Amino acid sequence: MNPLAAVDARSGKYLAFHLGSEEFGIPVLNVREIMGLQDITAIPQTPSYVKGVINLRGKVIPVVDLRLKFRLPPAEYGSRTSIVVVTVRELVVGVVVDGVTEVLNLNAADIENTPDFGEGVTIPYILGMAKTKGKVWMLLDIDQVLTSQELASLHGVVVH
Repeated sequence: MNPLAAVDARSGKYLAFHLGSEEFGIPVLNVREIMGLQDITAIPQTPSYVKGVINLRGKVIPVVDLRLKFRLPPAEYGSRTSIVVVTVRELVVGVVVDGVTEVLNLNAADIENTPDFGEGVTIPYILGMAKTKGKVWMLLDIDQVLTSQELASLHGVVVH
């Protein structure tokens, strides 16, 4: 496959957000809505990154804290904490982020491949690194952030 074609496929609009000092982007096409933090009902015996479920206009959806999923230190939720509702391989999931910043419009020249971190280190959920506005953004393939097994367990949380 032509490497330039892969870069071109990654260009487009991304919802930018941060977790601590790290900047991320999710393709806008995966984003359904952005909401402020609301009451999350905890579900016993789920992984620590699964915060629970919320009622989204009559539909129960699972909520994942991306900080915990990425093994970043936990942080208190604040006024900028948001839930980004995304579609991950047909399942609607809320992801908790520290704050949504903007929508980035990226072209192929803004995006580089993920650096090689050495043998045995694979990060399949990072599409690439975007350089724009004096920052580096990690572009997430939201479909790869959760494994098939993790998605199946989330699906089990909301289907009674």
